[in-house]
Amino acid sequence: MKIQAAVATAPSTPLDIRELELDEPRADEVTVRLVASGVCHTDAIVRDQWYPVPLPAVLGHEGSGVVTAVGAGVTDLVVGDKVVLAPASCGVCEQCITGHPQYCVDFYALNFGGSRTDGSSSLSAGGERISSNFFGQSSFATFTNARARNAVKVADDAPLELLGPLGCGIMTGSGAVLNVLRPAPGESIAIFGTGAVGLAGMLAAVAAGATTIIMVDIVPERLEFAKELGATHVVNSREVDPVEQIREITGGRGVQFALDTTGVPQVFAQMTKSLAIRGHGALVGAAKLGTDAPFDIGTLLTSGISISMVVEGDSVPREFIPRLISLYERGLFPFDKLVKQYEFSEINTAFADSESGATIKPVLVF
Repeated sequence: MKIQAAVATAPSTPLDIRELELDEPRADEVTVRLVASGVCHTDAIVRDQWYPVPLPAVLGHEGSGVVTAVGAGVTDLVVGDKVVLAPASCGVCEQCITGHPQYCVDFYALNFGGSRTDGSSSLSAGGERISSNFFGQSSFATFTNARARNAVKVADDAPLELLGPLGCGIMTGSGAVLNVLRPAPGESIAIFGTGAVGLAGMLAAVAAGATTIIMVDIVPERLEFAKELGATHVVNSREVDPVEQIREITGGRGVQFALDTTGVPQVFAQMTKSLAIRGHGALVGAAKLGTDAPFDIGTLLTSGISISMVVEGDSVPREFIPRLISLYERGLFPFDKLVKQYEFSEINTAFADSESGATIKPVLVF
C-alpha cells in the first residue's frame, strides 16, 4: 500500500516526507494506522548516526494507532484494536522469558538493524530499499507494520494522540524509578536532567511517595516547571556544585536514589557522588558508543552504592504501559503536561524544538 513517511537520508539532515510502499504484514505482524508518534532524543541521535542504523530509514519509535490488518499467526489482536507500540524483543531468550525483554539478546538487531529478522524491509520507494522496523515499528509514517508482540492493546476510549511516548521516553524515566530504583514513601531521590525522561522519572517518584525529590539541570525555566509538577527542591548545576547542594539538602547524607537521564560523563560522575551510603543510582541517558565516564572507585568502594544501567525502564510493556495509563487516569501521573503536539508535516520543527529545549516532548499527530 502507498503511505507517507518521513525518511532519514543523512546525518544532521532534515527528514524528507515522501510516498513509500508498505508491504503486507507477515504472520507475526500487524498493520497499524498511526494516530500519533512521539519524537525522542534517540530518533535524533540515530538520524545523526550515533548508532549505525542503515540509511535511508524511517525512524520513529513512540507510535500509537489503530490496527488495520493482522498477520495469519496473530491471535491476540484484531482489526480495530487501539495500540501503543513498544520496542521489539524476541520473546524466547532467557531475558525475555524472565521478564526483562528490554535486555533481549537480539535487542540491537531487532530495534536498530533496519530490517526484519529475515533481512527484509517492509518499506521501499520505486524499488529502493528503505530501512524499516526501527524499534520494531518505524512510526514516522501514516501506516506501519509492527510485530504483534510489541503492540500493547489499550482501551477503546484511550487518547491515542497522547499515549505514544509511553512506548519509550516516558516508559524509560518512569520505569527506571518504579521498576529499578523503587523508592518507598518517605525516601529521597535526585534526578539529573529535566527533559521528558527526567520529568517522567520525577512524576513516577511523586507517585511512589518519595518526599525529597531533587531535580538538577542548567535551565531555570525547566527547574521552575519541575517544582510545579512536584519537585521538592531544584538545583541549577551551572550555578552551584550539585553534589554539595544535594548533600546540604539531605543533611550531609546524600540521596538514597539517583537517576542520570543525560548520558553526559561529568553528570554521571556527579550522580554517583550524590548517593548516600548504600544508595542506588541508575543511568538511562544515551551516549555515543565508546563514551567513557569517570568513576571514583577509590572513594566509592566504601560507600556500598549500586549503579544500574537501565534500558527502557526495564519494563514489560504489556504490563507497564497499562499501569502508567491507570496512574494517569487517576491524576497521579500527569505526563500530558510534558507534551506539545505538531502536525506530521512539522516533523523537522518538532526535532528542532526538542533539541533546543523549546518543547519537552513533541508528539506528531497524523
